[in-house]
Formats: sequence, C-alpha cells, structure tokens
Amino acid sequence: MADYREKARERVKKCCKVCPVCNGKACAGQIPGMGGIGSGMSFQNNLTALAAYRILPRYLHEANDPDTGADFWGQKLSLPVLAAPIGNVIANVGSDMPTERYTELLIKGCREAGTIATFGDTPQFEPVARNFAKVGDNGAMVIPFFKPWAPDDLVSRLDMAAEHGCAACGVDVDAAGFPIFRRVSRSYGVRPGRDIAKLVEMTHARGMKFIIKGIMAVADARIAVDCGVDSLIVSNHGGRSIDCTPGTAEVLPAIADAVGDKTLIMADGGVRTGVDVLRMLALGARLTLICRPVAIALHGDEENGVELYFGDLQRQLVEAMRLTGCANLASISREILCRA
Repeated sequence: MADYREKARERVKKCCKVCPVCNGKACAGQIPGMGGIGSGMSFQNNLTALAAYRILPRYLHEANDPDTGADFWGQKLSLPVLAAPIGNVIANVGSDMPTERYTELLIKGCREAGTIATFGDTPQFEPVARNFAKVGDNGAMVIPFFKPWAPDDLVSRLDMAAEHGCAACGVDVDAAGFPIFRRVSRSYGVRPGRDIAKLVEMTHARGMKFIIKGIMAVADARIAVDCGVDSLIVSNHGGRSIDCTPGTAEVLPAIADAVGDKTLIMADGGVRTGVDVLRMLALGARLTLICRPVAIALHGDEENGVELYFGDLQRQLVEAMRLTGCANLASISREILCRA
C-alpha cells in the first residue's frame, strides 16, 4: 500500500498531495480539485466530527471472528462500504485518466472486493453514456448518481440506468451549489419535495431503487422519506458544496433516530479506516461510502489498488469489531462509543 500511495502521489500531484491523513488541510479551497470549498472547514469537520467519538473496547465476550458481511437489497457485500462517485476525474483528481477509464477500473476493483461501485454525473450526456458503456453486465453492482436536474431532464439518464440493469440510482442534491452546472441549465439546483417524489416514481417505474444523497438536516430527511426514497445518504458532498457545515457524524445520529426505521441510512464524510467505519455504523448508518482514498488507491495501482484498499479496510473493521464485542454488523450500537 505504501508503494501504490507513492505512485499515486506522482500521478495526481496537480490536485492532491496524498497526505498521510486525508484531512483537507493541505488542499483547502482547491475546487476543482480534491479540497473542500472556501476555508475547507466542511471537509475538515468531517474528520473532527468522527474523531470526537471514542471507542469503548470490550474483551469479555465470544465475538472473536466477526462477520463484516452486509446486505444491500439482496446483494451480499463483503463489507459495509461502497466506493463513492466522482463526476470528472481529470478535473477533480488531477490525473490524465479519462473518467470512463476510472469507472471501468473502479467497477472491476469493487467487484473483486465484493462491494458496490458508483459513478457521477456531468453537464453533458455524452460522458455519462461513456461511463454506462463500462458497466457491462455488472449493473446490479453499480449505482449511477445524477446531479439535481429537474425530473424531466433526467429521463434519458434513468432510461440508460435501467437498460444497463442497475438495481438503484441516486441524485446528489448536495451538489446544488455547483455553479458550472447552474450555468448549463436553469433547471439545475435545489429541488422541492414534489420533484423528489416524481423522481422516486420515475425510478420505481423503471424497476430501480432511488437513493437521495446529501441529507444533513432532520427536516430534509423527513421530507425525503415522505417522498418515498428507498435510501438516503447523510453527506455534505465531501465538504465541497457549502463552507462551514458540520461534519456528517455530528448530524447522523439525529437523522438515524428520526427516520432510520423508515429507510436505509448510509453516510460518508471523513471515513478513512475500519475504526471510522465502525463509528459511522454505531452512529446509525447501515452502510458507508468512501471517495478520496479509493481514488488514490486506484491511481496507485490500476489493477489491484481498489481491492487492496478495501481488503485492508475490511481487516481493520474485523479487528475493531473483535475488540468491541461486535459479532456482526447488526450488533454494532452506540454503546461502543463515548464522546471526547
């Protein structure tokens, strides 16, 4: 892993320093790029929010061989972590790798690691179509995420997702602040609940689940559930949408308490290690997503980096579960945490 990080550092040096800890300090304000918007505090708060929760170890139990397997609407995953989407790899990661090549390698790596790959959206449809061309027969294990266009503008994207056998697709409403998309179409931006309900209906009509990404407030979570979403992702878009937001771990417990029994809760933001995964699950998420470290792993070793990264993450999670008495994911609760 040290070797692939060194190789990645050379490939992505335009946008990323591949810091020992990916915490958003060295890249603050670098958008396009890997940084967080403005002061970079939204990105940095994701890590500090997680770090505020300490782990309470337990050693008197029988959970010596924990099971990290997760169920994702019938799909069996080796661990409760998905690869989060990137829209434009060249602009945001800083390499010369075409986005569709990244998508192809990500799908392969995630399949070998036993988890789900995702990819992002662009203002033009042609790059999105090139991404879909890389899905092949892996649609059940790939989730496309679209930007918050008006529902009628998403018809062709939803049709293509259904044609490629995707079991789910999503809309990242937390991208509403990106000006480049707003310049392309006035239909782009924040979405009222009726639009989300229409998107849910359109997605379900095509035989897919609908995921809304970018929920940070309990009020939005309740609206999303009322609209019929199958899952919501607690996310501040990696700190790239608006400055000075809380970290996702700060708001996750309240959202999980409010709607966790009504929809599948996922979360991203600052997850770097197996202990971080454990903390997110204890705070109420059923699954987590990771973006930047996965991109680094892939750029460091195109053929094996993603599988290596997820394999290491799974080993860390097994050890964290073993030393907190968690035999499986269902047994993880807030009882293993304390606040700093």
